[in-house]
Amino acid sequence: MTIQLICLDADDTLWHNMRHFNATEDALLDMLRPFADADVTRERLITCETRNLPLYGYGAKGFTLSMIETAVELAGDALSATMIEQILAAGRALLAHPVQLFDGVEDTLRALADIAPLVLVTKGDLLHQESKLAASGLGDLFSGIEIVSDKTADTFRGLFARHDVEPASAVMAGDSMRSDILPALEAGAWAAFIPQEGAWAHERARAPSDHARFVQLERLADLPGWIATLG
Repeated sequence: MTIQLICLDADDTLWHNMRHFNATEDALLDMLRPFADADVTRERLITCETRNLPLYGYGAKGFTLSMIETAVELAGDALSATMIEQILAAGRALLAHPVQLFDGVEDTLRALADIAPLVLVTKGDLLHQESKLAASGLGDLFSGIEIVSDKTADTFRGLFARHDVEPASAVMAGDSMRSDILPALEAGAWAAFIPQEGAWAHERARAPSDHARFVQLERLADLPGWIATLG
């Protein structure tokens, strides 16, 4: 088996992401504490986000709109213009936070690029994802950039076709079981799950049992060694 294409997620695979969303969510819980317990607010926000994903897609902008909608539902007429401005400011901060790479990411990507071409496969707001990639300084290491609205088996099949590789010659690595691992396996690729703390509940799913093309790794730096075992 020769791996001809290595696909990598971006958020919480190459750089920190959910820590910023979680901190913003905590701020919203505190803001709405006069109107609802934290657990109630959290559940309402999750419900709102899930309902809005088909409309707003993934990313900080959709999350901000869902925070405002949650606040309206819980606070009603007591929601002030000041509170709305605070939520909007938190959303702007999400869009502007500095990109913090995981330790050793650049060296790992260079090692992976010596094995096969790299393609970044990420979902979310196009402008925000492009700006984070530019700020990361990693763009030149990738042969292709795929910013998609969602990751499905068809997304990966189309990607493999565009890069003229068979699915069995491709690897996908990321922190989301739902978006990175299961659809890549369904499309016929190999998949490496690299979980991170604080994962979004929406991205969780049951891991495949005894799947020959699946592995769970502790860190991205372990990926080149695992790929070497596939040869």
